Amino acid sequence: MKDKINKILKYIASAAFAVLLLWFSFRDVEWADFVEGLKACRWEFIALSMAAGSFAFWLRGLRWRRLLLPIDGSITRLTTFNGINIGNVSNFVFPRIGEFVRCGVITRRSEPADPAEPSVKKATYDKVLGTVVLERSWELLVMLLLLAVVVIGGFNRFGGFFMDQILAPMAAKFDFSVWWLVLIITVLGAGSIWALWRFREKNAFCSKVWGIFRGIVQGFSSCFRMEHKWLFFAYTAFIWVMYWLMTASTMWAAPFMDSLDLIDALFLSLVGGLGFAVPVPGGIGAFHFIISLALSAVYGVPVELGIVYATLSHTSQAITQIVFGLGSYAYESLKK
Repeated sequence: MKDKINKILKYIASAAFAVLLLWFSFRDVEWADFVEGLKACRWEFIALSMAAGSFAFWLRGLRWRRLLLPIDGSITRLTTFNGINIGNVSNFVFPRIGEFVRCGVITRRSEPADPAEPSVKKATYDKVLGTVVLERSWELLVMLLLLAVVVIGGFNRFGGFFMDQILAPMAAKFDFSVWWLVLIITVLGAGSIWALWRFREKNAFCSKVWGIFRGIVQGFSSCFRMEHKWLFFAYTAFIWVMYWLMTASTMWAAPFMDSLDLIDALFLSLVGGLGFAVPVPGGIGAFHFIISLALSAVYGVPVELGIVYATLSHTSQAITQIVFGLGSYAYESLKK
């Protein structure tokens, strides 16, 4: 009962935070300009964005299957695709729960490890969860690497957004330089890793966290040793191309963003990924806030037009995830 109450309270807090971010995003919007911006959009490009998103789901299913095949070779492409879709739609109910829900989809479809005990599956829940952690870790790593390349390579163009809008406000709270903040974060991170390693055999908490950290590191290295590993990396590359196309298509749909190019689309795609990383249901509010902030700070796009773009992008993605998620859920529920 206590655990259920805690889950409800966490969901209420998460939903309230999403509403707060939505309010911050829309509070200065001139609604007449917002409606006019929507009317001027080219909706065929929104359809292209949704198609790219759908294909990205399929590619994510194929990539995840590469990690699952050593555990259970019977896992099909359709099962992993359905697992991805059901996980996506679950995140609209409770943030991050989708990663656990899709593990259940795979375990349910897995073959028994022993025909005499059909309840014991080859792909046990903990093993499947390990592949999800590995997959999401790779996703985060690629996003951070791309973000670093884009920001460093075009620092004069994009660097000011992170320095002025993210790091500087954080440093202002402590009344010292941004670089001191970066140094402190780096030192604390390195110190934490050393402490976990130093006390891994003496402290239960350190032992558990170090085990997770070591598992992730070993998982990263195992990707280079897997059979047909080039497929895993090819899928990852094509997934990010689809993310890029999703953002570019939405950008092309908005006439007021005609001056932006493909590099800008990649930047917005990466910034949007940071918005979806915030633990709110479906990225609602967080995505709108960070995208409109980036458009205003980097490109000088008025708030109401930035919100038009953010709303188009988020809503088209949300509709795609909900449609495919409900379809996959219906299929898995009806299939014996």
